[in-house]
Amino acid sequence: MAELLALGVSHKTAPLELRERVALTEGRAAGVLRELVEAPAVQEVVAISTCNRTELYLATRDPVGAEALALGVLAGEAGIQPTELVGHLYSVRSADAALHLFRVTAGLDSMIVGEAEVQGQVKRAYELALVEGATGPLLNRLFRGALTAGKRARSETGITEHGVSVPSVAVELARRTLGDLASRRVLVVGAGDTAELTARALAARGVEPAFIANRRYDRAIGLAQRFGGRAIRFEELPEQMVNADIVVASTSSPHHVIERDELAQVMSARRGRQLLLIDLAVPRDVHPDCRDLEGVGLFDMDDLQTLVERNASGREAEGRRAESILRAELAQFERWLGSQDVVPTIAALRARADEITASVLAENEQRWESLSDADRERLRAMANAIASRLLHEPTLRLRRSSGDEDAFVYVNALRELFGLDPESAPAQDSDAEVRQLGDARRRGRSAS
Repeated sequence: MAELLALGVSHKTAPLELRERVALTEGRAAGVLRELVEAPAVQEVVAISTCNRTELYLATRDPVGAEALALGVLAGEAGIQPTELVGHLYSVRSADAALHLFRVTAGLDSMIVGEAEVQGQVKRAYELALVEGATGPLLNRLFRGALTAGKRARSETGITEHGVSVPSVAVELARRTLGDLASRRVLVVGAGDTAELTARALAARGVEPAFIANRRYDRAIGLAQRFGGRAIRFEELPEQMVNADIVVASTSSPHHVIERDELAQVMSARRGRQLLLIDLAVPRDVHPDCRDLEGVGLFDMDDLQTLVERNASGREAEGRRAESILRAELAQFERWLGSQDVVPTIAALRARADEITASVLAENEQRWESLSDADRERLRAMANAIASRLLHEPTLRLRRSSGDEDAFVYVNALRELFGLDPESAPAQDSDAEVRQLGDARRRGRSAS
């Protein structure tokens, strides 16, 4: 039976410098999916990578081996040693892993509780895994349940009140820094979901931004038409920064799009006018050394996290309501999970009993030379009956639990205790040894 495993890093466990190295663009994510699902330890996998987290969800029959493998893959993608990553890595299994995904999808584990972007990011990550053929029954059911849970948490509670998002916090930061934004020239570098949310927040402040995109210039044109701004070619970025007041960067580039030397030339042409840069990308779009340039104010995701924590929105009560919804959805997932393995577990349990019975009878075959064929058959029938009666009550309870919350617990306990999975074979030490019947008779005579 496959077990669910989730591991990764987030804004809660790792600094931005590490998160950007582990971040997976769509192309890199597809490669990671293929590498992991081809490994014997992994049956299914989905990779989620957002501005604040990179996580892997795996279905595996060897959690220890799969965890080590996934750690090595993430470290390899980041170009670091696994030991550098392990101190920032969290790893959860089974129901805890499912609940973690439900909380991520609902925005309860986000930097801003209830933020809207993450639901779509989880959906796209799942769709990529589907396209790559990396999912199966377990992760398909898990991610569909997570998307349902996230949708319910948002629609049935107030965690999304006021439309707070990372881009809206960035725009508020700009307002606090520069005052009224209506007369400011703003460049939005990027054309994805974050850029759109930024444009919406700017429009609410009376700003008509200019959009600059590299690969998706047509998308920049669409955003400009919707929000009253204009689209600019990517190669015009340095020239446009000379006259801008604010630059909000949110591309999906794996490399910096604004380097220090380039920005130094821009600042020289600005003749002392200050420039505010807000970098919402992970990996970062703006080289961190730009912060050292005179007249440059640079804020990145870690800076925004500090601001968010300092000005918590106080939605604890709505968060608790959302948690109860997620728990109810989790119970449904656990019932489904338990029901999937009840019959195979019963069959495996009976097969293990038959295997042990046959093994003990075979070990003692030479000790029954005086028995007739009829007596031998009676002995076999009696051994099988003992095993059957011993397993009758566990089997009955397991069948009754199918579809209940207890099924998952019972299934896992039986498979672990009886060594029903290939990687958890029965113990072979002296305490678990099956002794031959002759040895038992000798011990009985000695005791008497």
